[in-house]
This record gives sequence, structure tokens and C-alpha cells, in this order.
Amino acid sequence: MTKLFLETLNGNFSARPPFWFMRQAGRYLPEYRKLRAKLGGFLDMVYSPKDAIEITLQPIRRYHMDAAILFSDILVIPDALGQNVSFVEGTGPVLDPVTSVADLKSLSVNNLHTHLNPVYQTISGLRKELPDDVALIGFAGAPWTVATYMVEGHGSKDHTAAKDWAYGDEAGFSALIDLLIDSTSEYLIAQVNAGAEALQIFDTWAGSLAEGEFDKWVIAPTREIVRRVKAEHPEIKIIGFPRGAGIGYERFVKDTGVDAVSLDAGVPLIWARDVLQPHVVVQGNMDPRLLVTGGSRMTDQAQKIMSTLNDGGLIFNLGHGITPDVPPAHVGDMAALIKGWSKN
Repeated sequence: MTKLFLETLNGNFSARPPFWFMRQAGRYLPEYRKLRAKLGGFLDMVYSPKDAIEITLQPIRRYHMDAAILFSDILVIPDALGQNVSFVEGTGPVLDPVTSVADLKSLSVNNLHTHLNPVYQTISGLRKELPDDVALIGFAGAPWTVATYMVEGHGSKDHTAAKDWAYGDEAGFSALIDLLIDSTSEYLIAQVNAGAEALQIFDTWAGSLAEGEFDKWVIAPTREIVRRVKAEHPEIKIIGFPRGAGIGYERFVKDTGVDAVSLDAGVPLIWARDVLQPHVVVQGNMDPRLLVTGGSRMTDQAQKIMSTLNDGGLIFNLGHGITPDVPPAHVGDMAALIKGWSKN
């Protein structure tokens, strides 16, 4: 059976765009909250193939998106490298900070695949459970974004510690980035081996870097990961997401080798159409808050995105992830609108 999501990534465009939503599996769904209440911590769910499969499938059962994204987290990489990672309710991720080359000696790729084997089992299981027309997306965090959590020890808006290390000891910080390039490349290759049909690389904090640093810590590492993955799997399509990159999106698209680019809500649609779409499929980019309010503002913006971008390659998505306060009915309204839309 044809998978509209994969057809679009391969340059075969249809009357309507395929769609999925970042964080489509999660806290806005009552069935997720019910399951979460019975289970242990967040990482326990990620490393339980049975539970991760169920959580990944929940939004597909409700809305039948054109793609499912693996239920996991970008911080499984530092966890697999040996950094202490935990998720604290109401706080978010907490890590023992890595702030020097000496700290890097405690990290190793030796147990990477053993530690992440449950994730690969989840992917294999999902390929058996998903409907025939729904594609499976694997993913990882990009080195810069993952490094910010590893160095800061938590989420951060300004990434002071990571920037200070990068500016003050470029060689030392490069060693951390190189470790993340190695481990992330291996992880993504293994995801494809397990059955992932496309990949997304999330660089959530790409927009926090100055121009030269953006090239050094976002574009160059992503380019190398794409090169390594495609050396093993030339056919796999890779979506990059340098959130907040502004006009840096153009350099990212031209210099990394990604097949598609996910746009945050601040990217102008006409600019994306004229500057980015000639080179790649674009994905996005409705403001997630419109899913909270719903109504005509939501549907008008969705129609504007599709009308502006669907003459080229478009995957409809949000500019970032679904938030916990989104009413599930609004997601249903969006799914119905997209499935019923046609550019003809």
C-alpha cells in the first residue's frame, strides 16, 4: 500500500499533503495519561518496548496520521553514553553536568547499542503493528541541542554553560560534539536497521547560536551525521529541524544534505516557498497554540499553509510539539481538515 508520507519525501506529491504532529503521542491524550499513571518513570516507558509501542500507536488509532514517530526522547543518547539522566515530574530532565574534557572520560559508546536495544525492539514491533499506509519515523537530537542538556544539566533558555565551554575551550567542546556525532550516527543507522522508514534530527536550540557558531555546531555536525547514515542507507530520507534558525534555514538546507526541513512557526511561508522548497520538502509550520484555541483561526492558518506550500513538497506539521493543554478534539478537527483538503 502507498504511504503518502514516504511518497512526498521521494518527490511524488499528491493533492493533499501528508501530516503528522510533533509530540503527537503524549500528555494531551487521556489514554496516555491513564497509562502513565500505572507505569514507572518516563525513561522506564521509553525502554519498555510494549509500553513505547502502545504510546506510539495511541494517536494513530485516534487520528490516523500519515506517519507515526517513535516514542522516545533525545536524551537517551547521553543516558546510553553513561551520563546520569533522570526526568523529574514538574521539572523536566536532570543530568549530572559534563563541563570539561576530564568529564568526557566517564562517557563511552561501548554499551550504546546494548543500552538502546529496547528502542530498536520498539521500532521492529511498530513495523508489525502500524497500519500499512502509515510510515514510521525514527529520530535523534542533534549534537548541539543534546550537548546543551549535557553541559547545563537541565533545560536552559540561554545555554550559558554550553556557550562558555564552546567559546573558551573550542577543542574540548569539539570533543563532546564529536562523541555525539559518533553515537548519534550509530543510533540512527541502527534505527533504520530495525525498521525506521525515515528519520528526523531535532536541533531544538539551533536558533540560540550566532552565525559562525551556527555553522560550526549545527550545520557541520548535521552534515556529518547525514553523510554517515546515507553511506549505510542511501535510500533513507532525513528531515532536519534547526528550530529558530531564521535565514540560517537556507544555509542549513543547502549545506547539510537533508531531504526535508521542518519549519518553526516563525518562518514566513512565501519565503519558505521561494527559497527552501526548490531544494527540499518542507514540513510545518502551524503555531501549536492554534491547536489549543481551535476554531476558525486554526483552520484558516492551516488552509493558508497548505495553499501556499502544497504546489511543492509539503508535509503538514506544527512549528514545534503539541502541548499538554491541547484538546484532543481540536487535533481531530485538524486531521479531518487536512484529509479533506485538495489543491485542485
